[in-house]
Amino acid sequence: MDKNTWFPTPKPERLIERVLTLATNPGDLVLDSFLGSGTTAAVAHKMGRRWIGVEFGDHCHTHCLPRLQKVVEGEQGGISKAVGWKGGGGFRFFELAPTLIVKDENGMEVISDKYSPAMLAAAVAKLCGYRYAPRADNPYIHGENGTGGYIFVTTQFVTPLLLDEMAKRLRDGQKLTVCASAFQPGAGAGHRDVSLRKIPQSVLSRCEYGAENYNLNIVDLPEFTETEEDFEYVD
Repeated sequence: MDKNTWFPTPKPERLIERVLTLATNPGDLVLDSFLGSGTTAAVAHKMGRRWIGVEFGDHCHTHCLPRLQKVVEGEQGGISKAVGWKGGGGFRFFELAPTLIVKDENGMEVISDKYSPAMLAAAVAKLCGYRYAPRADNPYIHGENGTGGYIFVTTQFVTPLLLDEMAKRLRDGQKLTVCASAFQPGAGAGHRDVSLRKIPQSVLSRCEYGAENYNLNIVDLPEFTETEEDFEYVD
């Protein structure tokens, strides 16, 4: 790495090794919420600890990622020789999605235009307590809750005719929640198994603004097919 790209305040691996030796055991989970140059994660990895690193700055890409790739490949800097590190293991690199709810020029809370239809459907499904699971046999299902409840997320204007079509595709015992940007007044009348909610209000109701914590009602993460761009490095 060029000297001009050095991290300004790196911690020596020997120091972190001492801390982890005193405070943890092999297999323990080490959290560094200010990852910096990645020293804590690198040392934890070499010492057989599981780890989670969180970093907001660009050096997450310029320093942490390439450094930890080299650790997996068996680099021999720092404490490597002292602990007999030969490489191995792996990690996953995730980037936080953009903010779902933003304010427009009038101060109204709206959905960010950075979200694609699939991203929006996945986010709203999770925040409303559904597992994101699009169905090939029913285009009006984006998620399910495991008890016969399903969700459909759309930005189109929902009319009674559209709801009629959705209701026809439901099987006995299935109930569908439709989250839409807008819908015709009274559109949901007459459909016992279909209910309407407006987004982003349905999302905002899960955000607990003003609460002591901001835990969202997220059931689990979307299951996307992994590619090389997911930065997964496993021995």
